[in-house]
Amino acid sequence: MTENHRPAVLPLILVGMLGGLLSGLFGIGGGLVIVPALVLLLGMPQRLAAGTSVAAILPAAAVGAVSYAIQGHVDWVAALLLAAGIIVGSQVGSALLAKLPVRTLHWFFLAFLLVVIVSLWFVVPQRDSEIGMTWLAGALLVVTGFVTGVLSGVLGVGGGIIVVPVLMFFFGASDLVAKGTSLTMMIPGSISGTLANWRRKNVDLRTAAVVGIAASVMSPLGALIAAGIDPFWSNVVFSIFLVFVFLQMLLRRLKDVRARRA
Repeated sequence: MTENHRPAVLPLILVGMLGGLLSGLFGIGGGLVIVPALVLLLGMPQRLAAGTSVAAILPAAAVGAVSYAIQGHVDWVAALLLAAGIIVGSQVGSALLAKLPVRTLHWFFLAFLLVVIVSLWFVVPQRDSEIGMTWLAGALLVVTGFVTGVLSGVLGVGGGIIVVPVLMFFFGASDLVAKGTSLTMMIPGSISGTLANWRRKNVDLRTAAVVGIAASVMSPLGALIAAGIDPFWSNVVFSIFLVFVFLQMLLRRLKDVRARRA
């Protein structure tokens, strides 16, 4: 992208603010908002938008993680174990991108999202719940991080969209601990991904800086809102967001099917 075709600062700030708010509120990176906005609204190439989003996520995730940590809602051991898995898994996912039947994996992931959406209406985590850390739980957290990293690399989805519900439903974490731990896990993953994209000249650092700074300003507000919402309503809001993600990915899959048939 040339200097003359770079997006204006104000739209980037608005994109970053929305992405940061959702990052803090749901414990996700915000890429599900940032990437489509950069591509559809600001005309940035898809690959460059994805690499730029990974860099922009870093300050938002860091500030959001600090916000949750101040409130005591980060499981540091779980975050480190998840990060160890996701760093390796993301590299594997990127390498497998050209070899795996990605279309099939997309349908499986959509099915996973649908199960999570339904479960959020019936399973409400307790705010005082903690992850019971055992050797088995630790190993499963590394595996969870690895699988999340592979799916992120292959499907281009953010790790938080997978890790947050998994921590709540399978590891017994409260919704706040799941979100705070997810954001903490993203920090080393974002650093690793940004360095890889920088080597491939696949990141616009100016755009990433503007979006990231704006996102980091709004991320603490999202964390405060999350802490002030009843767990049931937190699940409801999260499920609505996942429905948006589900429909977005489903429409993209159906469009690809129609294009292949044509």
